[in-house]
Amino acid sequence: MNTLVLLKPNEVDTLLNKRQGESKFGEHVQLLTSSANIYDDIKSLDVKYVLIGLPEDVGVFANHGKSGTSTTWDSTIKILLNTQSNQFINPKDILILGHLDFSKAVNITSKLKQNNSKHINKVKKLVTEIDKDVSNLIFKIVNAGKIPIIIGGGHNNAYGNIKGTSLALKKSINCINFDAHTDFRALEGRHSGNGFSYAFSEGFLDRYFIFGIHENYTSASIFNTLKAEKRIEYNTYEAIAVRQQLKFKAEMKRALKHISNKPFGIEIDCDAMQNIPSSAQTPSGFSVEKTRQFINYFGSSKQAKYIHICEAAPKKKQVNQVGKLISFLITDFIKSQS
Repeated sequence: MNTLVLLKPNEVDTLLNKRQGESKFGEHVQLLTSSANIYDDIKSLDVKYVLIGLPEDVGVFANHGKSGTSTTWDSTIKILLNTQSNQFINPKDILILGHLDFSKAVNITSKLKQNNSKHINKVKKLVTEIDKDVSNLIFKIVNAGKIPIIIGGGHNNAYGNIKGTSLALKKSINCINFDAHTDFRALEGRHSGNGFSYAFSEGFLDRYFIFGIHENYTSASIFNTLKAEKRIEYNTYEAIAVRQQLKFKAEMKRALKHISNKPFGIEIDCDAMQNIPSSAQTPSGFSVEKTRQFINYFGSSKQAKYIHICEAAPKKKQVNQVGKLISFLITDFIKSQS
């Protein structure tokens, strides 16, 4: 795998802010020194989780979204490494593998225009290549008996996460998507808006639940598609938070019942949270606390096989806040399984 870049001990040392009398997350996590035998090395390590970054915004560009999701990994890793290590979490359970290097694809995309159909078609082909690397790595991690924690990139990477997990488990999987959008759009070439529809059509995704769809930004045709498919269920943000026709906790219970008959993935789109810098930032969405509760609830299931936190797109002044947010979500997931 040519795109994998391992996180090195000297990089961790550079990012760490050590303090006397304190024990930091980054002082105890596991690292790899070679990528020659990734599967064997991951399998032999006494860890439960493998953290991997996907710094790209190629799929977002192809979906005519706002670029910036390529920065999320760097925003997160420094904050996470400096999180306290205490009785609530054991960093020794975690291998921070590093990130997949998509810089060439990101650089090519940065020189193209979204209003040019030929450019969009070119970028869609780049997304297909990204899919291959993501699904390959996730396959190796899950096949080694570990749980991937996947950070950054666009929601196009849901496809690789689902496919890789499905292939490793040798069966289709289910998925819960905490998202303002369905990402179940037409099979029109790969982008961040159709990762789930591609995974569904190719048999890697079985049951699918979308939690918190925004009614104003979902087309009638998409709602018709969802209603016609028995394996897909959903609720809307407005039904829960505005009209209060549905209760948040009751809906989590309903969603878990729909997906927990087999292994499932947890997808968290930062677009679903209010005022979080993302590819489709919203002034009206779930709170950070609700999101953390959501992760704690679904992460505590033994059927949860991975978590993917995506679509955050922080600007320079927002980097630390976004990094801190995602570090909370990562550690919430880990704590939910203890």
